[in-house]
Formats: sequence, structure tokens, C-alpha cells
Amino acid sequence: MNKIWLAQYPPGVPHEIDPDAYPSLTALLDARVAEFAERTALSSFGTELTYAQLDAHAAAFGAYLRRDLQLCKGDRLALFLPNLLQYPIAMLGALRAGLIVVNVNPLYTPRELAYQLNDADAAAIVAWADATPTLAEVARQTPIRCTIVTQTDDLLAAKRTPRPVAAGLVNPVGFNDALTRGRDAEHAAETPPRPTLAGADVAFLQYTGGTTGFSKGAMLTHRNLVANVMQNYAAFLPLNQRYTQEIYITALPLYHIYALTSNCFSAINKGALNVLISNPRDLAAFVAELKRWRFTYITGVTTLYNGLLNTPGFADLDFSSLRLSVAGGMALTTAVAERWQAVTGCVLLEGYGLSETAPTLTVNPPGIAKHTSTVGLPIPSTEISIRDEAGVEVPVGEPGEICACGPQVMPGYWRREDATRAVMTGDGFFRTGDIGTMDQKGFVTIVDRKKDLIVVSGFNVYPNEVEDVAASCEGVLECACIGVPDDTSGEAVALCVVPKPGCGVTPDGIRAWCRTRLTAYKVPTRVRFVTALPKSNVGKILRRELRAQWSGLD
Repeated sequence: MNKIWLAQYPPGVPHEIDPDAYPSLTALLDARVAEFAERTALSSFGTELTYAQLDAHAAAFGAYLRRDLQLCKGDRLALFLPNLLQYPIAMLGALRAGLIVVNVNPLYTPRELAYQLNDADAAAIVAWADATPTLAEVARQTPIRCTIVTQTDDLLAAKRTPRPVAAGLVNPVGFNDALTRGRDAEHAAETPPRPTLAGADVAFLQYTGGTTGFSKGAMLTHRNLVANVMQNYAAFLPLNQRYTQEIYITALPLYHIYALTSNCFSAINKGALNVLISNPRDLAAFVAELKRWRFTYITGVTTLYNGLLNTPGFADLDFSSLRLSVAGGMALTTAVAERWQAVTGCVLLEGYGLSETAPTLTVNPPGIAKHTSTVGLPIPSTEISIRDEAGVEVPVGEPGEICACGPQVMPGYWRREDATRAVMTGDGFFRTGDIGTMDQKGFVTIVDRKKDLIVVSGFNVYPNEVEDVAASCEGVLECACIGVPDDTSGEAVALCVVPKPGCGVTPDGIRAWCRTRLTAYKVPTRVRFVTALPKSNVGKILRRELRAQWSGLD
């Protein structure tokens, strides 16, 4: 396919970036610390760290890992943390030590945690005190040799009551103690020097959601991450103000690839202030924190934006500095996008990516007037090809599997050569498993995941389309569409709805709304009201759980 999307790039956006602009993520950090040492890098619970302080903490932590724990280049360190100051410090310190960071959701169950630690063969873990009961259940069934435990307030100016730390951890040590020892070790003769890092070295094992069996660790190299940071910077070049400090709002978890690249490393690249939100589910507290800042940049998923829009006080915030709002991780409904723009005055730009692509592949260009219902254009140095089951590129406008090629695409899955071969094409493209189209201008539209496709009497129904229509119905707060078994049609379209309190909406009313906007076979034949929808750690609605729960819904 010709790169038809290049003609749509805003003026100044380059067609290509240099993925080798920095040999490693640590080299990128070193350059930005030298440039922005006195700028504020992070804010959490009212405590701030400058870039120089962040760098000093990371250096100390890295020295501790090298000397006291005797961890070597390529060893795996698991991070079992929410959005606290400790996360970027531990993560950057581990990268300085040449380690591979294994991001772990602190809400994992013992089974999920044990699987990931064993699969990654993690040597040590940094664990949030609140999550240590889960870790203690499985710690001695894993390769973990040391547990670095941190309290929420370890680096905060205002202290809180410490949370109890579970017994049974392997060789526990406090996070602040590790930093103290690291400062002593930093210049000690017996401390191994910082290893030399190359772009091909693995920086992260980013585990996928496990939607098709056990989750797999996507190996993301330093070059993958550097490339995607440079690609994101280039894609938004018309909005970037390199020498004016921007304020990023980071509510999505940093252990997720979306926030890791788009918030953490992209903020470092621009010398931005990163405001960490540790519990975005507490929407009232989230809005109170937003009130403190004239923020310029925010990322989120549809459910997060919808939650903010329905939280008292959000509409009264000062949005005069907001220049960039980006949605990813799940389909953005038109209703949420339009309401966000009406309230904030800022277009909500939808993008698309995966853990395996570090993550960004496409995004809508800055400067568009309104939500496009697409996930935008391939970003610089990225090729998107829409292919059929045989791997042949389909005509423009026809649906097919989205395949991607670029410097952000992973080299493969950790210790899963068979799985790697299954997703890589002979000409070097990554098969995403998502169904999409590309129009004549190069804009990509996600139709759906292959696995979420609903087939009604031989007709394909894409849940995203049904959800977009249903979400625009007055009285619908959230919704999710799934296919359920049906004796007549094979599958039936089912819709789970969280109604707005006191709205008076009914299942029949929602079906009537959909009938005027959807072909008959796409209209939900079954509508159930629920109090909440199951969601992932980033707020993505889990259709697979809804399918499993459907028979038990009232």
C-alpha cells in the first residue's frame, strides 16, 4: 500500500523519525536531566521532585540493585506498584542497572501474580505494602530472592499511618532503606559500574491481557520505547512547546504501556511536570486534584473520561491551558467525545496501539475540528496494512486485519517463539488481531477484535458500532455489547447497560433508539441493566467477563 496517510500530516510533522536518536532510555533521561535539572518532574500527594532529584533517587536505587542485590544486566525486576513516586524511581533505577522491568498490576490475584513472576523468572520485586498480602501467599513459589517494600508515604512530605506488611515475604527490605544503601553504594569501589546499554536490549516485559489463554510477555526494547516517544513527539509537533513546562495528568497506571510511554517517557522527553493520580476510581478526589493544576495534557480511556464528565465539579474546572486530550485502550464513543469537547473546549483525539507496539500505531492529528470516529493516521515511521485471512492486502475501505510495521514493534514474546511466529508475517508485519478499515485519506477505523465479532444468521455485527449508538441514548451511562448463544440465529446481540440514576430509561426504550439507527440484525434483542461493568486495570470494559456472567444476570 502506498503511504496515502502522509498527505494528511499537519505542516511540520515529519514522515520519519530517528529511532536511534538515543541509544537507550537511560541516555534519553540523562539528556533531559542535563537540560531540565531544576524543573519539577513529578507531583504526588502534594510532594514534588525535580528532574535532578528524580535522577539522584534513580541512580541510588540502581546502585543498590547492582551492589546489594548483585543483580546483573538482563535480570528481571518486577514492579508491583500503583502510581506513586516510587514507580518512576524504581523503574528508572532498574533500567540504569541494565535490568528488565516486569510491570505487574498491584490488583492481581495470587494466581495471576505467581504466573507472571514465574513466567518472567523475576529475581526481585518492589511491592506496595497494601499489596503484600497477595505477594506473601505465593512469594516462596516464585524465583523472587528479595522483596523491596514501600509504603505510600515513603517519599511524601506528609506522613500517613503505615500499612501492615504481610509476613512471609522473601528477604524484605524497606524502599527508603534501599535508597540509603544505594547512596552509599553509588561511589563505592566494590559497586559494579553501570552497564552499557544498546537499543536492542530488552527494557520491559509487558504482559498482554491474556484474552486468548495465558498472558504473554511482550519484549519491548530500549529502541522500541525511544522510537515511540519520538514518534509521539513528532505526531503532536504542532502542539509541542519544548521550552515551556507542560503539565501532564497521569491517571492511567504507569505499569500499563499506554501511560508508561505516552505519559511517563513522553513527559520526560519534554521536561514536563507529571501529576500522578494513584486512585482515579475516586473521582471526587481526582477532580479536587485537577482543580490545583492548569494542566495541558491528559490521557485516558472512554470510561475514565465518562466518569469525569459525570462527576460534580468537573465542568467548573479551568480548561484554558488544556491543549491535548488523548483516548486509547478501547473504543471511544461519539457521545463521550462530543460531551468532552463541549465541556473542555478540547477535541478528544482517539489513538490506537497495543502492548506489542510500545504502544502507539495511529492517532488523530492535532488541529482537527471534532471527533472523527476513527483512530487516526499511522504515526511517523509506521506502516499500516489491512489484510485478509490469507495475508493479502484488501482494497481501500474494505475490512481486514490490521497489520503494522515500524521501529516500535516488539521483536517477540518472552520465551514464546511459537507465539511470536503466529503474529509476525513473512514481510515483517505484526498481526494485531484487530479488524479495521483504512479510508482513501489513510484514516484507520477499528471495526472490532476478531474474538468479539458477533455473527447473527451469517451477518457480522461489530460490538463497537452497537455500543456507540446505545451510548448516545439519553439515560445510558455506560454499556457493553456481547454475543450470546441463540438457537435460531446462532448468536444474538446482547447489551448490558448501566443506567443513569433517576433517568427513567427502559430496555424497550433503548431497543427503540437502536432500531432507528441500526440495521435490524444489529439491534440488541436482549438488554439487561447492571450496576457496573467489569473493567480491566485501565478501565477497559471486559466483554469476555460479561459473556461469562451473562447467564447469571437478572
